[in-house]
Amino acid sequence: MITPTINLLMALTVGGLYAVGFYLLLQRSLMRVLIGVVVLGHGTNLLLQLVGGPPARAPIVGSAPADTFADPLPQALALTAVVITFALTTFLLALSYRSFVLLGHDEVQDDLEDRRIARRGGPAAPLHQDAGPDGRTEDER
Repeated sequence: MITPTINLLMALTVGGLYAVGFYLLLQRSLMRVLIGVVVLGHGTNLLLQLVGGPPARAPIVGSAPADTFADPLPQALALTAVVITFALTTFLLALSYRSFVLLGHDEVQDDLEDRRIARRGGPAAPLHQDAGPDGRTEDER
């Protein structure tokens, strides 16, 4: 069994990357959200590299002892994280470009309908209606 060796400096680096990434995700500017996604992607890749074990281990090929093999799961997850980060980056770049072209800035605006509902205390009609014994609501009868 391979025990992961994560030192305190790397754990703090991953924690710092996640903290900065989540802070940037909570901003109103789409470019800051984009940078937050990229920073979170880098933090995830670093975390997966650390969990993968020490470097220079052999792949699962040939006739080496089983305890000297590299774990392929963190490698596959790192590739998946790279693809997801790339997809989110291109989507957010397109979204921020469109917002900048249409509005002149990339700040996310509040939805006026959400503000109106929040001031009133809730939606005007219930979100679901109870069905009667025949399985139909009052409006359907």
